[in-house]
Amino acid sequence: KAHHSSQEMSSEYREYADSFGKCPGGRNPWTGVSQFLQTSQKIIQFASGKEPQPGETVIYVAGAFDLFHIGHVDFLEKVHRLAERPYIIAGLHFDQYVSEVVIGAPYAVTAELLSHFKVDLVCHGKTEIIPDRDGSDPYQEPKRRGIFHQIDSGSNLTTDLIVQRIITNRLEYEARNQKKEAKELAFLEAARRQAAQPLGERDGDF
Repeated sequence: KAHHSSQEMSSEYREYADSFGKCPGGRNPWTGVSQFLQTSQKIIQFASGKEPQPGETVIYVAGAFDLFHIGHVDFLEKVHRLAERPYIIAGLHFDQYVSEVVIGAPYAVTAELLSHFKVDLVCHGKTEIIPDRDGSDPYQEPKRRGIFHQIDSGSNLTTDLIVQRIITNRLEYEARNQKKEAKELAFLEAARRQAAQPLGERDGDF
């Protein structure tokens, strides 16, 4: 199912991903050739704490993952089941089903990326694929190689839906509190007026 709407993967995000994935001057501090910044594996050994081993299937996934939710977990679980011994590389974010993170991954999945990480499979959810700035398919290269797979996570939860729920709940909360506040103010005003009346004229006084 869709985890991100087209708004989430807008042209602004695409341009940001592309620019962030390139070091100043086009130089890379890791290899001197690749445009990627270091991966988490190169910075510090967290996640699985190991490089891909012989016999493991290297799977690459990329996404904003800006508001990580159960839909993303479902997607990564499905990807994890694609191979007997998967080694999953994710752009930007990771959890227990991800072995490595590419920090500042470019928007398009290029031949350089696939070769650099020796990727066997590239996976994407059932979301709309936003074209690159030149109108090309960002998954053109993995599709050409026959290693592109679309995964249906089975979850209908999206970031947009979560945001809409938050906004709706907030508006309901504010409306409920406004009614409560109005009642409280009316009560306080009635109490103030009663307190201002002479003792014998107060409601309930005899």
